Amino acid sequence: MSVATSSEPFLTSSGRPVSSPLKDVRTLSRQMVGHFIENVVPCATLPGEALHGDVTTITRVCLELTRSMLDGQDLPGRTERVQAAAAGWAREGIPIDTIHHAIHEGFKLGFDLILAHGTTRDHATIAGVALRLMEALNMITSAVSVAYVRELRSVISEHHTAVHTLTSALLGGQSTSTMARECGIEVADQYHVVGLELPRHPDEFDSRLDANVVARRKLRRVQAELANRCGGKVLSLLSVDGGTLLLPAPRFSDSDLDELIVQLSAAAQVPVRAVAMAAVPADIPKVAEQVHELVDIVHRLGGESRVYRPNELAFEYQLTRPGPARDYLSSVLDSLEAHPDLLLTLEVHMATNMQRNRTARRLHVHANTVDYRLKRIAEITGFDPTDLTGLCHLRAALLIRSHRGRAAARTRGSQCLDTLAG
Repeated sequence: MSVATSSEPFLTSSGRPVSSPLKDVRTLSRQMVGHFIENVVPCATLPGEALHGDVTTITRVCLELTRSMLDGQDLPGRTERVQAAAAGWAREGIPIDTIHHAIHEGFKLGFDLILAHGTTRDHATIAGVALRLMEALNMITSAVSVAYVRELRSVISEHHTAVHTLTSALLGGQSTSTMARECGIEVADQYHVVGLELPRHPDEFDSRLDANVVARRKLRRVQAELANRCGGKVLSLLSVDGGTLLLPAPRFSDSDLDELIVQLSAAAQVPVRAVAMAAVPADIPKVAEQVHELVDIVHRLGGESRVYRPNELAFEYQLTRPGPARDYLSSVLDSLEAHPDLLLTLEVHMATNMQRNRTARRLHVHANTVDYRLKRIAEITGFDPTDLTGLCHLRAALLIRSHRGRAAARTRGSQCLDTLAG
């Protein structure tokens, strides 16, 4: 970007160029930086070397650029220097609002200096000065914004890649000491390993919308909320369906995790379910596998949106482990295979916490029909869903049946991949 040469004559006031007060740019740039330190609160927090080095230099460049525009001259290459400085500030983490605030303060000071040398007869000249100063301000702020955002995107991309690499290494059980040092991310002594499920957003079912776009937007909202809530301390691998979070245990309490899932649910606009376990880095791969097995169980149980701990799911988890009890309970519902309406009624009745009216509404049938079907289930299976003992057996049988179905699907998928590979 370069400054276009103006065809208009020099702006003069009292017989001399209006740019005269800005002639000594070196002295004036130091004075402006001193003003920034004293009056622009965010600038006072910047490192001294930044203020007296880079900031002073760029202030001088901006003054030279503004003076050239007031004189109708072209100074090629000046905005490129401003952009280079803005990119450096983005990488150093200097807030963009601080930069823009300082730029506007500098223009106000420059305009005050010019006005101090004007007279009542210079009204037209001052109007021209204001116009050119606005043009210069627009040019400089645009240059800063473009360069800052471009560099910030690059920084974010680099950080995202580093986080992805380190998280993958921790979940894969790889050595991370060298990798963490290269990424600039400290590995904690212990992590909360959190498995997440992100259900489909209602808009993903809308045929008028692109389901993939809706899902990606949901994921971006979750990632933005994580960045906002966790301050860059979270390691994550997420997809539109869920994923894994690694949160340093010393920095996040159990109540922090509970609140985080509430906020992620609000951001995703879907009920997020999660399971959390603590683990040292060496145990993360094994623990991650366990939490995702438990997330799968919570999903099949239709659990509410919150963080679950392993002790809350011990009974359900044990039911899915191989053994004679599982084999027996797995066969309890086989007799309902020929009666899909009864099987569906049982599943919905469990999901509605055994509330017959809610079950009837979900199935779009009369409540008496639900009673009749529950009675038939008791007759066919030998377990009465209205009796506590029968209910426990049937609930366990449904869980095992669901787990068995998923295991079979995974086996079929693996066989298909083996066939293709062969």
